[in-house]
Amino acid sequence: MALTFTAELFHWRGPAPHYFLRVPDELVPDLRDAARFVTYGWGMIPCEAVVGETRFRTSIFPKDGGYLLPVKVAVRRAEALEEGQAVTVTVTPG
Repeated sequence: MALTFTAELFHWRGPAPHYFLRVPDELVPDLRDAARFVTYGWGMIPCEAVVGETRFRTSIFPKDGGYLLPVKVAVRRAEALEEGQAVTVTVTPG
């Protein structure tokens, strides 16, 4: 099951700052269903993600009733992504 969505790249300034895309609310039920089969704990969903020409492995994780997809530094550099930019991504859980 591949899910494609567009979301704004945002910077979380926590103790370990990272960049994320928030999964749109309408896709949350699909990810919850997938999580039952592929999660490795704490609701984390391993996945393959594709942004532009860049393919990478990561894990989607639950946050405040939804899900966040972390976007790695190498991906941001390869695709010239900046905070606040609308980013289209395709994720395949598993």
